[in-house]
Amino acid sequence: MIRQKRLFGTDGIRGTANQTPMTVETAQRLGQAAGLRFTRGDHRHSVLVGKDTRLSGYMIESAMVSGFLSAGMDVTFVGPLPTPAIAMLTRSLRADLGVMISASHNPFEDNGIKLFGPDGFKLSDADEHEIEDLMESDLTGRLAAPDKIGRASRLNDAAGRYIEHAKASFPRKIRLDGMKIVIDCANGSAYRVAPTALWELGAEVIRIGCTPDGVNINEQCGSTYSETLCAAVRQHKAHLGIALDGDADRVLIADETGHLIDGDQILALIAQSWNREHRLEGGGIVATVMSNMGLERFLNDLNIGLERTSVGDRYVVERMRERGINIGGEQSGHMVLTDFGTTGDGLIAALQILAFLVEDGRPASQVCRLFKPFPQKLQNIRFTGVSPLERESVKEKQAEIEKQLAGRGRLVLRKSGTEPLIRVMVEAEDSLLVEQAVSDMCGVIEATE
Repeated sequence: MIRQKRLFGTDGIRGTANQTPMTVETAQRLGQAAGLRFTRGDHRHSVLVGKDTRLSGYMIESAMVSGFLSAGMDVTFVGPLPTPAIAMLTRSLRADLGVMISASHNPFEDNGIKLFGPDGFKLSDADEHEIEDLMESDLTGRLAAPDKIGRASRLNDAAGRYIEHAKASFPRKIRLDGMKIVIDCANGSAYRVAPTALWELGAEVIRIGCTPDGVNINEQCGSTYSETLCAAVRQHKAHLGIALDGDADRVLIADETGHLIDGDQILALIAQSWNREHRLEGGGIVATVMSNMGLERFLNDLNIGLERTSVGDRYVVERMRERGINIGGEQSGHMVLTDFGTTGDGLIAALQILAFLVEDGRPASQVCRLFKPFPQKLQNIRFTGVSPLERESVKEKQAEIEKQLAGRGRLVLRKSGTEPLIRVMVEAEDSLLVEQAVSDMCGVIEATE
């Protein structure tokens, strides 16, 4: 039987700031427990702590750091940086643990905590279970003696290190000279590093979503509000638009006409390019149950396999590591390229697209749409209390619709890992069938509330 976690979700811990579980008390206790869990050996232990631009980041950071220091861990602050930068720096600096304080694409009221091990990968379920157990146990006598309390310092060149890391993923033989690029950083953690990297590679950079004030992260900008990016691309007559989310681990693209290109098309382009260059490893790529069947057919025609996982980049990464695959991602824009990093990296994924555009010479509208997607519809239903997916009426309707779609499409029902939502997704070649199936399924779910 799978043991349920009490605090960690599919992507760390997340919730409304200053409310359970995102409280000062929880953050401090988590710092103590994680510090003890990753204290191994006689060396001086350290943790790297980064965050996005949310106002509550100061509060959570201070509380966590006090916990780490009391556990005897030295703390290195790096300030606002993308999640992939924290993963990279944790491994590069040989830290014992990495922390990213962010709620990703959520509004500013929320915050979250993501933990990375010394290898730069997100923690395993076993590690998270052990940390939860430690948090609930009596730590008296296990914390550091007065002369062993940790010290805190700041790494002043952290942003520069990540910028150089990102630029190193771009082919040395080409540059972005002559390209006008709109970059929307969602008023989040990449607001300095992403525009700088693009400019240093030669591009003319139009910045939007780069003026964070603590409460405007993801507000009508970024990858979850693509209208802003698309309008800016048309206004400035740019060659390409790039939209990141609050912690820059996901990316969406707008072509020169201002039309959006989703994560499935980005996966298709990178997979095709790397396959031609004999860089594709493991015989395929990894995506989730949400990726379009059109992507699957396109890859099959190229003799590239597609492995599907549950939604969440940690599940994508786990499958990639199991199968030796170096490309994985989600329709929402998480792109994991293990040649360059251990977690989703929106900037590095965008640089792979830009490299292909420069070498190909055609506009993005002609290059970045490689397959025709199946009609697909996603609808969210908010609920309270017990998940409606446990009710018999919902299970019966799910079985009925799956039978109707057999061989013609798919139904995916899942509970959000970050909000009290049921996500209903249907895709099929017949758009009328999609609409009817979503309507029927949502009707039964809503009737249980």
